[in-house]
Amino acid sequence: MSKLSSPQVHRLPVTGRARNAKGAAAAQATIARLYAAFAQLDGDAMQACYAANAQFDDEVFSLRGRAQVGGMWHMLCAATQANGRDVWRLQTRDITPRSAHWEAHYRFSATGRLVHNRIDAEFECGPDGLILRHRDHFDFWRWSRQALGMTGLMLGWTPWLRARVRARAGANLAAYLASSAAPLAAAKPPSARQA
Repeated sequence: MSKLSSPQVHRLPVTGRARNAKGAAAAQATIARLYAAFAQLDGDAMQACYAANAQFDDEVFSLRGRAQVGGMWHMLCAATQANGRDVWRLQTRDITPRSAHWEAHYRFSATGRLVHNRIDAEFECGPDGLILRHRDHFDFWRWSRQALGMTGLMLGWTPWLRARVRARAGANLAAYLASSAAPLAAAKPPSARQA
């Protein structure tokens, strides 16, 4: 009998697949929990979906660590609750262990303009199901035309406007994180049993 047909050798890949399937199920459950919390504008529950060393990147933010990533979600949820709860709507589809599509309907707090943003998200999760890397892709020019009006229409395609929006968003997040209104240190990830 060859080593390839040995029961021990044959069982190792099955165990690895079972572990990968469990990790994939945990990742998919975490991503679904993230968007369910976002639909409810629950920044604490969103932050708890990320690992301590999580990374988040999109057209506006480039964040490192659970405190920064969670701070962004807290800030966005608070802004929507304060000015736009009446139009807030989140739709998700195609949630997998590594990706999701989501669409947000909201009032952009800086201008009061209505936005319908379409986002494709990519994820990498750890063995515990917590999000390690999250990358959102959306059409910045399309977003800027809605959020900023004529300025976005005329300049939304330029690196200059993108850099200005990134700088302003970064400054807003820094101020939010420095304020006492940001309850970020208390948010802890769920236990492995909840994942």
